[in-house]
Amino acid sequence: LGVDSDIVKGCGIEGCDDDDVLELANGCICCTVADDFVPAIEKLLNRETPPDHIIIETSGLALPKPLVKAFNWPEIRTRVTVDGVITLVDGRAVADGLFATNPEIIEQHRLADENLDHESPLEELFEEQLACADMVVVNKTDLLEEGDMDTILAAIRKEIRPQVKIVKISHGEISASVLLGLESAAEDDLDSRHSHHDDGHEHDHDDFESFEVDLGEISDPDALVEKLLPIIAEHDILRVKGFGAVAGKDMRLVIQGVGSRFQHYYDQEWSETAERKTRLVVIGDHDMDEAAIRAAITA
Repeated sequence: LGVDSDIVKGCGIEGCDDDDVLELANGCICCTVADDFVPAIEKLLNRETPPDHIIIETSGLALPKPLVKAFNWPEIRTRVTVDGVITLVDGRAVADGLFATNPEIIEQHRLADENLDHESPLEELFEEQLACADMVVVNKTDLLEEGDMDTILAAIRKEIRPQVKIVKISHGEISASVLLGLESAAEDDLDSRHSHHDDGHEHDHDDFESFEVDLGEISDPDALVEKLLPIIAEHDILRVKGFGAVAGKDMRLVIQGVGSRFQHYYDQEWSETAERKTRLVVIGDHDMDEAAIRAAITA
């Protein structure tokens, strides 16, 4: 389910045609670079009027360094450069300690077993996405309380390189002029961007999983969210996103959830060719109980 690309296509921005959005699905960059990624970049560069900039929005669970490395492939190496790597941080989540661990508990475990690895995949992703960044954008600052920003900045600065700028925003609103023109040439600067995976070529594709759930039409968006919240809490679901078909409404409902925080809004009318039904993507750890989650959502 191409939720993210469909949202961008429905943005209504003047001059942003649907054909300007390409989606690569079902594969990590390091495994699909030759078959999917490089041809997609070449397709954009070979247009009659090639773009000045190409914005690549990865999954929130993606490692950035393999993507940057892909720009050293001979087919595109001399035609395009990585202007900059932008890492988006959920300010509210970091303020709540979502990626933090209790140092006292860690010390107790280390004393008991010096070989114990305390880092969860999410913590590792947080560190790697920051370590590779040329700019860090802290979103949802409108949800912060006094003192929260100090906590967030401390967590970020521990992982980023000294020259990396931190920008604070709310509601995802930021000018393109801030994001573009960094001129970092990141593909030539890989050694300064630390990664937990630098010492090996093997990697695990199975830390996280996702699946789709179809619900048909719904009568009340708020009721759907209320139904999802306890399911998310019980199964430690990371992300829920998709589209809703609301009975009696011609507009398509966008549903976005991170943990227990949800938003939903109507973005555009359903097209004549689209199948009117509610479709959700559920993202969680690799061992989540898909059958139980699916049964609870569709009950």
